[in-house]
Amino acid sequence: SDGLDYKAMGKFFKGLASSGAWACFDEFNRIILEVLSVIAQQILTIQNAKAKRLERFLFEGTELGLKLTCCPFITMNPGYAGRAELPDNLKALF
Repeated sequence: SDGLDYKAMGKFFKGLASSGAWACFDEFNRIILEVLSVIAQQILTIQNAKAKRLERFLFEGTELGLKLTCCPFITMNPGYAGRAELPDNLKALF
């Protein structure tokens, strides 16, 4: 939704990382560009922890357990009104 902010997404990502769940975020490019840039850093933090196969890691000031099965997926509909292009730092993660 275009109403999501980085704090709400951070809560989703904390839950994914600590539970090992997968989630698909539909029409991801409806989120405003500034928020997408922060989300890219949040995802990168999780991906780096997974790459290092850490059992615990620091995410936005909170130490979390990490289940390596966690994974966010996104869908997007480019070209529609109100949709943003993904920033380069986010494109590189998917």
